Amino acid sequence: MRPKQRILSAPVYQPGKPIDDVKREFGLTEVIKLASNENPYGCSPKAKEAIAAQLDSLALYPDGASLQLRWDLADFLGVKPEQLMFGNGSDEIVLMISRAYLEPGTNTVMATPTFSQYRSNAMVEGAELIEVPLKDGVHDLEAMASAINGQTRVVWVCNPNNPSGTIVGTSELEAFLKKVPKDVLVVMDEAYYEYVVDEAYPQTIPMLAQYPNLIILRTFSKIYGLATLRVGYGIASEEIISHLDHVREPFNTSSLGQAAARAALKDQEFVKECSRRNREGLKQLTDRFDEWGLSYYPSQTNFVLVNLNLDSDEVFKQLLQQGIIVRSGKALGFPGYQRITVGTAEQNEKVLQALANIVVGAGK
Repeated sequence: MRPKQRILSAPVYQPGKPIDDVKREFGLTEVIKLASNENPYGCSPKAKEAIAAQLDSLALYPDGASLQLRWDLADFLGVKPEQLMFGNGSDEIVLMISRAYLEPGTNTVMATPTFSQYRSNAMVEGAELIEVPLKDGVHDLEAMASAINGQTRVVWVCNPNNPSGTIVGTSELEAFLKKVPKDVLVVMDEAYYEYVVDEAYPQTIPMLAQYPNLIILRTFSKIYGLATLRVGYGIASEEIISHLDHVREPFNTSSLGQAAARAALKDQEFVKECSRRNREGLKQLTDRFDEWGLSYYPSQTNFVLVNLNLDSDEVFKQLLQQGIIVRSGKALGFPGYQRITVGTAEQNEKVLQALANIVVGAGK
């Protein structure tokens, strides 16, 4: 068997360790998973009801065009239905963008460190990678604009950025968009959009009218709590959506996912409550970090990247043995750090107690 040689150098995505695997490995009965930025409060009860209503139709293929979800979401966002693309999570739309626009002889510009799937998909398509280091944990948009050349086809902006949790503001983004050539696609990945509270955060949908080379990615996996059902979406010009339709797999979102997303969209009180509780949990964590004199990036998400000044993988292992799954910063490009998802108040306290033992034990 002879695969494309370039796929062999593309990293395989490493998800957070499964809860059952950790229980079995360490003989634990209780495990807290705060590694994958999932919503600890689950999903709206309305979404559960919508899922149950679909169970007698599992033998049928889903609506390949996601029409009902498309209409509901278009109305909610104030865009045309034809401006929406749905994917098996926003990850799949990242894949579709790469497949549609990247090939050998082209290049793509992104920050580093940032969400790993931009890099992986570009490598699979044979495009050159131009990676621009973060500046104080934030996208250096000025340097990214300067890195664009005649072979650039796509620029990725993760806002808020994963794994740092930081944002670029409206003025910085507008200045950047004015510099990007009109034939270069700008991808604004806003997976954590609903968690942001900073007023400087850009509202990008109104920008679509001025910048037809812009696509916005969002998801129902994070604050909506539907990660299992994998429903992400893109918002862009009808031209860009038509390009992506040529590489979209048929039936790429399930009936369960479409129904749950529609119901979740209608329960914005649940979304607001999750956002409120997340800010409380984030403060619970960072207040303790402040007491310990630890540095961390200011997060506008449901996770925080904290510098323990200790071996990331070793801390990860110590926490794992106590039934706490977080994400080692070493694999994310931040050695010495841990990325911790904001959990419930009880979960956060257990993490803090475990970290206190590690930090104090190391003399920090």
